[in-house]
Amino acid sequence: MELNHKKILVTFLMQLGDLILTTPFVRALREAAPDSHITMLVDEKLKDVVLHNPCLDEVITIDKKGRDNNLLSLMSCAHNLSRMKFDIMINLHPNERCSLICSMTKVGKRTGCTHWLFRPWFDVHTPLDRKKHAADMYLDVLTQLGVKNLKHHGLEIFPGDENREPVEEFWKQQGVVPEDKLIGFNIGSAVETKRWAPERFAEVADTLADKGYKTVFFGGTMDEEMVQDAVKHMKSEPVIATGQFTIGQLATAMRRCCLIVTNDSGPMHVAISQRVPIVAMYGPSHPELYGPYTNQATVVTAEPPCPGCAAGMKHRCDNPKYNMRCMKDLTVKQVLDACDKWLGKENKDAATGTDRCKTV
Repeated sequence: MELNHKKILVTFLMQLGDLILTTPFVRALREAAPDSHITMLVDEKLKDVVLHNPCLDEVITIDKKGRDNNLLSLMSCAHNLSRMKFDIMINLHPNERCSLICSMTKVGKRTGCTHWLFRPWFDVHTPLDRKKHAADMYLDVLTQLGVKNLKHHGLEIFPGDENREPVEEFWKQQGVVPEDKLIGFNIGSAVETKRWAPERFAEVADTLADKGYKTVFFGGTMDEEMVQDAVKHMKSEPVIATGQFTIGQLATAMRRCCLIVTNDSGPMHVAISQRVPIVAMYGPSHPELYGPYTNQATVVTAEPPCPGCAAGMKHRCDNPKYNMRCMKDLTVKQVLDACDKWLGKENKDAATGTDRCKTV
């Protein structure tokens, strides 16, 4: 399919981590269609992920879980998109909401993946290959559309200049100075079985604080209780940034860190998009499919691995045979050893004048 010199709409209404994993697709699409006008439809609360992406000409949003969470709003969205007269629509996920919008939108060609109920309305169906890493799975949609050379830069978020000042002011209020070496922690996850114990995060943070690093806890408002639980186990005093930042500000703040220690979660992918090394604890999910899309990461898993989610990730672990072994058997020593690997490299870089543990 010819993609260049076209007016293209890309639609995607999934979660934070999933959206970030589409950014290699966005870059590859622009490389394949340098003279096209490319618009992307995303969830309003996640727009910071793509708002300043130079590969996009326009970003359109809907409040999928708020004011637009009804059939009339979805029909209105489709009507407004139809008036924009797109040549090609590419839908990147077969969820019902996005598939419905796509099926009701008048375009030259509907392509991509879709819920089976709406497949008759699609001109070219490109099923997702669930055996690939998620980022490669979305890139494969372009392959199915005939793009032969997929050029991209990995995960990318461009925070925008408007996010720099509030983040700098936050660091100033917290007493963070340019000489401080920050290590970030993201201890939350929307899925209960992906969460490593807060007291173990606390032990890792205290150990790194003893080595001269300043620790900072990130996360959203839903993570505040978990962070409070971790902090009450700590001897050192961390910076608490939990619930303080928008997504764009979070990306800006994470740039300041020389390492992020994290559960498998959306903010993990934010850190990767800013080229920050990460240590990621993985339990029920499969890193070969949803793991860090970078070579600057160490994935830590329980040894020996727990087979409880071999057939697919469970959101709850009620089987007494397994009892959350995948996270409970993942030790503090494993995580600290992984941190030492990256911090040792950082110290070597500092000696050669290429230290990234500084204000950027």
